[in-house]
Amino acid sequence: MMRARFWHERWQQNQIGFHQDEINPYLQTYWPQLQLSLGSKVFVPLCGKTIDMLWLRSAGYEVLGIELSPIAVRDFFTEHQLEPKISQYGAFELWEVDGLGILLGDFFQLTVAELATCQAVYDRAALIALPPDMRWQYVAHLQQIAPAKPTLLITLEYDQSITSGPPFSVPAAEVQEYYADQYQITQLAQVDISHTQHGILAKGVKQLYEGIYWLQAKSVEV
Repeated sequence: MMRARFWHERWQQNQIGFHQDEINPYLQTYWPQLQLSLGSKVFVPLCGKTIDMLWLRSAGYEVLGIELSPIAVRDFFTEHQLEPKISQYGAFELWEVDGLGILLGDFFQLTVAELATCQAVYDRAALIALPPDMRWQYVAHLQQIAPAKPTLLITLEYDQSITSGPPFSVPAAEVQEYYADQYQITQLAQVDISHTQHGILAKGVKQLYEGIYWLQAKSVEV
């Protein structure tokens, strides 16, 4: 379902241009918008080895990621000199240390049970990692297993005709299509990053934007 071979090859060949070596600045700036209680658990789908998880943990939250590549999971703990406890957790292998855990396995095999203790979602590189046909599947499955969770979503927007992803372009209108039924969507910022060193720009893209969205569950009318 996750086109596992493609992602395994990406990690094996170290073709991980989507990985950021620094903490995402939008996470640091906009996370307080979610008004999440300290100690809450944050779900990070398709987490790779992002150090954003370390920032969330240091900020006082528990973290649960999921990642398909064993290379990414191993590297995350090795690169930060962390010694995880590894155990079986349903259909997944759970690597965890001090309130930070990563489930090794396929996102689409997750159930409500695995995310029952999660109160929010941080998506920097999940939605934009997937081609259009899989984005609908991703959103539908996420809403099934983690319904109504406040979410900080970060996207990219560029001329997809110039180069194929990943990361893929997900414009604001598409975010509305995916989430408007379940969420109140607030675009916190749109940032022009056309003058950065982003790998997409090396492929001929002239204009590149990042979108930052706050997704809040719509209130239920009674």
